[in-house]
Amino acid sequence: MPEMPYEDVEIEGHLIDSLMMPHIMDEVMDLDGEFEMLTFEVGRMKDDPSHAVMRIYGRDAAHLDEIMTAITEFGVVAVKPQDAVLQAADMDGVFPDAFYSTTNLVTFVRVAGEWVRVEHPEMDCGIRVDVETRRAETVAMSAVKAGDLFVTGHRGIRVLPLERPRDSQPFEFMASAVSSEKPKAQIVHEVAHILRQVKEEGRLTIAVVGPAVVHTGAAPQLARLIEAGYVGCVFGGNAIATHDIESNLYGTSLGINLEEGVPVPGGHEHHLRAINTIRRAGSIKAAVEKDILTGGLMYTLTKTGTPYVLAGSIRDDGPMPEVITDVMQAQYHMRCYAQQAGACLMLSTMLHSIAVGNMLPARVRTVCADINPAVVTKLADRGSFQAIGIVTDVGLFLEQLANELTQ
Repeated sequence: MPEMPYEDVEIEGHLIDSLMMPHIMDEVMDLDGEFEMLTFEVGRMKDDPSHAVMRIYGRDAAHLDEIMTAITEFGVVAVKPQDAVLQAADMDGVFPDAFYSTTNLVTFVRVAGEWVRVEHPEMDCGIRVDVETRRAETVAMSAVKAGDLFVTGHRGIRVLPLERPRDSQPFEFMASAVSSEKPKAQIVHEVAHILRQVKEEGRLTIAVVGPAVVHTGAAPQLARLIEAGYVGCVFGGNAIATHDIESNLYGTSLGINLEEGVPVPGGHEHHLRAINTIRRAGSIKAAVEKDILTGGLMYTLTKTGTPYVLAGSIRDDGPMPEVITDVMQAQYHMRCYAQQAGACLMLSTMLHSIAVGNMLPARVRTVCADINPAVVTKLADRGSFQAIGIVTDVGLFLEQLANELTQ
């Protein structure tokens, strides 16, 4: 082995059947690094973890640091760990140049010789450390304040990777690929099982909802899940509220009659008139209290006291009074619920799904249902390790799921 800078690391877990070890090796080689296996102790029994010690080589210190940063997310930790390197932010809203970019996995940082668990795991953030209280937490770039201390580089970082459950079956969600040929009835049954479990645990299931839920006539099915307590929070945009209220005031969605599926004369105005009606009432809640709005998804959310976050966009008409037009404020409110979640249903809304997927801890079971395979694939490609993709019509999916859970 040539004389190159190296670092000895160890990794423990179900290294073979979870494919963590091949992933680590591939990552090192893809970055033109080299490795030497020093020890590899395979667990003797089915539930026993394996343990490996590797020596990772880089061309120079910078190259070695690049490799170490890349493999940290697989649970690799230095044999002789050092404290995390902390650097102060020199201005508001900007991380130090070498900041550690987080995953959504459970993470620890080493501070004064002690491993400290990072609060609020979320991807694409930095880790702010308070040395005096020995507290570490993820922080979005927009929340950085000058003088805050952030973890830089890879040293003093320990990540707990997700491993494939040892009792999972080959056809459980068929999660190795996104396909329209998955057995839908079995998948719906498994999703229902997840939602029951989350409810029994007293945790929150979030539904991230696009207007297609209304267009396909599935809003009443989602309302059933809310009334039954299986969905405890809804994320969406101006469109979902607008078209849901349009459907209840005019019987249309985007001017299309929901019962007959045909355009209604003057229907293209209905969504704007719906917004105007709610704005005149003062709010969606006020419209419900005044019996202006008497049914639908937003009505159900209001009557049941189920929280929702509507995040605005530049294409919005109106918008509805409850829509948060400051996207940083919308992110803040969504994060508060995302960190409480046990499960998340992402229903035919690509941009909202990717945004929420970035906020969720890896422990949150996430189901993405969309008729477009690209939407399902993009969520997984963004790094949402826990995402389960279902390529199907969202209306049929919600109807089957509501029937499974409420009958």
